[in-house]
Order: sequence, then structure tokens, then C-alpha cells
Amino acid sequence: MPKLDLIQEVQLRTQLQNLIQQHRDLDAAINSLTETGTGDALQLRRLKKMKLDIKDRIQAIENMLIPDIIA
Repeated sequence: MPKLDLIQEVQLRTQLQNLIQQHRDLDAAINSLTETGTGDALQLRRLKKMKLDIKDRIQAIENMLIPDIIA
């Protein structure tokens, strides 16, 4: 994988922080709906799917930012 330039790295890190915050917000929403019992099953399933998608995007960005170390 080619090395990222500084601008690309800053953009990826900013995007990463935004995704991490979205992931936390979704987690809080899911927990709130679960604890209060106000969320229906479909709504919770959609929020959990969104959370998993964001987690995958976070992992992809982290893989771009952290170089592979060959042992």
C-alpha cells in the first residue's frame, strides 16, 4: 500500500474521529432504547446494523493509518 501524504492522513484521522463518535452515539442510543423498552425490534436491528457498518469503516481506516509490521 502506498504511503499516505500528510493531507490524506489528516483527513483520514478526522474521518476516523467522526466515525468513532458516531459509533459511541449509536451505542448510547441502542442502550437507551433497550433499557427503556421504547425501541421496537426493527429499529434496534437497524441501529445495530449501522453500528456494525461504522465499526467496519473504522477498522478499514485504522488499517490504512497503521502500517503492517512484518515479523
